[in-house]
Amino acid sequence: MTSLRKLGSSDLEVFPLALGGNVFGWTADQDQSFAVLDAYTAAGGNFVDSADSYSAWVDGNSGGESETVLGAWLAARGNRDDVVLATKVSQHPDYPGLTAANIEAAADASLRRLGTDHIDLYYTHFDKPEVPVEEIIGALDALVKAGKVRHIAASNISAERLAASLEFSDREGLARYVALQPHYNLVSRDTYEGELRDLAEQAGLAAVPYYALAAGFLTGKYRPGAAVDSPRAGGAAKHLETERGRRVLTALDEIAEAHDAPVATVALAWLAAQPTVAAPIASARTVEQLPALLGVAELRLTQDEVARLTRASSA
Repeated sequence: MTSLRKLGSSDLEVFPLALGGNVFGWTADQDQSFAVLDAYTAAGGNFVDSADSYSAWVDGNSGGESETVLGAWLAARGNRDDVVLATKVSQHPDYPGLTAANIEAAADASLRRLGTDHIDLYYTHFDKPEVPVEEIIGALDALVKAGKVRHIAASNISAERLAASLEFSDREGLARYVALQPHYNLVSRDTYEGELRDLAEQAGLAAVPYYALAAGFLTGKYRPGAAVDSPRAGGAAKHLETERGRRVLTALDEIAEAHDAPVATVALAWLAAQPTVAAPIASARTVEQLPALLGVAELRLTQDEVARLTRASSA
């Protein structure tokens, strides 16, 4: 049995891979989504990440599709207490922003779609600097006090705003962020490393990185001359044009071969070995894509292998 990881200062214990829910109701229909969720939990997984805006960008969708699929699956399986459920606020077309009134209304809408009375981890999806941190934290604290949210977290926030939020929570004795969801992977390190990571480490926050596989580039399926049928192919393939991207791919290939492991597993294992990281996020639209992601729970890179990947991925 894979050991669970404590999520920052919270009482949540999570599997070392968070299953991304962005594909549910988008590239994975309900049946496919149920199959992926079943396989993930059967392997010991318990940490599912969604957002109220998933997948509003798709023609014909209005936002909330991922939460609706998740809610139907939780109801069908009767396993709500076995799942650490994370979702986010600020980007739903009907509930944009982080005013106190919007946070309250958006949380209630998420709870309805998810078919549950509480969210385990509730993120501010994108910070809104025009809203005072006092208003945001006050609204999130009210959700915690009402029992609608167990713990709060932040994504896409500056170190300055994060520091101000933590300081206000500590000063007023209100709910405090326990986790951070940054954009972070082997070909995007400056989006987290530095001031933001230093603050997270100092404050005891857990990192749950998104784009952990760089939109698929770090799975190794993007190679010169290879065509990949994916909605994200353009963004992923651009890394082949950079010296760093090619260096990272070479190092991943060699380490993956040494472990007889998929390239994606090695890329996730490097992330999992980084300071503050509790669980990278990765999504699968088919059950066949899951084993390479789940492998991060078992693969342990040597210090030399971690250092080699760190050197290869330096800008």
